[in-house]
Amino acid sequence: MKLTYEKVNQLSRRIVTAIESLDEIEIFDEPNTLRLEAVKILNDLLHEEEKVEETVRQRIGSQKRTILEGSGEWDILFRKYYADELRKRGIAALQTLRQ
Repeated sequence: MKLTYEKVNQLSRRIVTAIESLDEIEIFDEPNTLRLEAVKILNDLLHEEEKVEETVRQRIGSQKRTILEGSGEWDILFRKYYADELRKRGIAALQTLRQ
């Protein structure tokens, strides 16, 4: 899923606000420093997702017969291969975000 620059910034601000509201955490850095780190992490995750998606599409495309994108079979294979790829990369917890 592609997120716009504005959406990533909005999410990063919400993350910082949520962290600041926790009584258990004391923050010594400036909020903008935390926000920039959140932006970096979100962008890294989005890039990782793009790589996973490309790998899955290649895997489906390498089948002996052509499977049309958008068909029921394609959707099932995409979800299965996507979950497999996330598991291989150790990020299976993100699987629920995709579905």
